[in-house]
Amino acid sequence: MKCAVDIDARDIEELYINIDPIQAGGRLTADAMKAAISFGDGYSVCDNCRNPPRLDYIRNPPIAQFHADLAAWLNMDAVRVVPGARRGFQAVASTLVSKGDPVIVTALAHYTEFMAVEAAGGIPREVPKNELNHITPDAAAEKIEAVIREFSRTPPLLFVDHVDYQFGNVHDVVGIIKVAHQYDIPVLVNGAYTVGIMPVDGKALGADFVVGSGHKSMAAPAPSGLLATTSEHADRVFRMTQAKGDVTGRTFGMKEVEMMG
Repeated sequence: MKCAVDIDARDIEELYINIDPIQAGGRLTADAMKAAISFGDGYSVCDNCRNPPRLDYIRNPPIAQFHADLAAWLNMDAVRVVPGARRGFQAVASTLVSKGDPVIVTALAHYTEFMAVEAAGGIPREVPKNELNHITPDAAAEKIEAVIREFSRTPPLLFVDHVDYQFGNVHDVVGIIKVAHQYDIPVLVNGAYTVGIMPVDGKALGADFVVGSGHKSMAAPAPSGLLATTSEHADRVFRMTQAKGDVTGRTFGMKEVEMMG
């Protein structure tokens, strides 16, 4: 069976039992497939993006309500959908990290966390894992102290994976965040493998930012993801553009810089 002349129809799901939790978490539901077919024409959403012209205000389809539902579901104050979890990492790093800043990640961090730090001009420093392949609050505290000694300043951001991609361990995110907050370091929780798979309560974790992956864990087409934050950081990471054309004098209203509008 062919999708087109030279493209075979994909029949993996029909022929095999998929026990990979990441792939199973990204499997579209019947309703999600219907939505993709109904609104997958490239302009159906744009037709309703008029006033105000921003994705999180669109009522048909109910994308605005979806944003509100996502924030409540994660117990965070504000959320945006983004093209993949990595874009959420990038938005936060671009906002909080300046060139030369040390940024704490972990020895189990996904490569896209490193790339987000690099793109912002930051310098990654890793919290080591223990013999059980866990990242612990004590190790995080030791690394923070080491980084402060090395750079003579506090890191502006710490990334921690709720569940890491290498071993699938659930880490003590609550404990690590408590340690980081003692130094006034905001924490981004990488929930790419947990948001949509298991309950994630951002405020119970103490997270400043929660990033999720639609196509890994939320029954969504790829690439998709979400970035959620608290009211403390929302105005900054979701800041609106101030750009103005020098010839035309054009401004762009409420478009958000990190969301590229």
